[in-house]
Amino acid sequence: MSPIAGRSVIVTGAALGLGAAIARHLAGLGARLALVDYNAGALAETAAACGQPEAAHVADLSDATATAEAIAAILARLGRIDAVIHNAAILDPKPLAAMTLSDFQRTTNVGLQAGFQLARAAWPGMAEAGRGVFIFVSSRSGIEGFADETAYCATKHGLEGFSKSIALEGAALGIHSMTVTPGMYMRTPMSERNYSDALKQKWVEPDRLAPAFATMIAEPERFSGQRLNAWTLATSDTP
Repeated sequence: MSPIAGRSVIVTGAALGLGAAIARHLAGLGARLALVDYNAGALAETAAACGQPEAAHVADLSDATATAEAIAAILARLGRIDAVIHNAAILDPKPLAAMTLSDFQRTTNVGLQAGFQLARAAWPGMAEAGRGVFIFVSSRSGIEGFADETAYCATKHGLEGFSKSIALEGAALGIHSMTVTPGMYMRTPMSERNYSDALKQKWVEPDRLAPAFATMIAEPERFSGQRLNAWTLATSDTP
């Protein structure tokens, strides 16, 4: 039996791209899913493909109230959460001089604010059970700075620090946290909008990275407090 079987896992940004690929992979390993996205139609299709139509929770994660309501519905349905994969993000490249406060907050809210809300809500149940995993999807924008990506880079850098901090707080409780960069160019709706033609020649389907997330959930003590490379992990470990 897979070590993922029966685990309750939240995946955000699960309607399309990497989030949908992760959801399908974990469903195949027997996970009980809660899938969150604002795209209701695509989310319903992903949940159906996972064989768990009830797993779809439509929410705009830039809205704290909508996020809280989705989390409450998830906890009511699944009870304790074993793992949170916070994949949702907004990349809307704009120079600082053209960015509004609303633009900035929408990006940081989806990444940092929702990440906090998810962690805070799942933490008590994880602490009581003595186990839990948080996985925050990062990118090169969480390591470097890029022009026209002030909000996105701030968000990804923030998630790097947030994850390291809760890994330290959770160590004595059996709660683990890590960030993960794709490590490979992926074909997703975000990359279709932002990749150059040259990069699009190199991309792979996100399903090829999805096994890395099962490895992180199955063996979190190997990785807590670290930033991982999904491509390297997916091509070297398959639980």
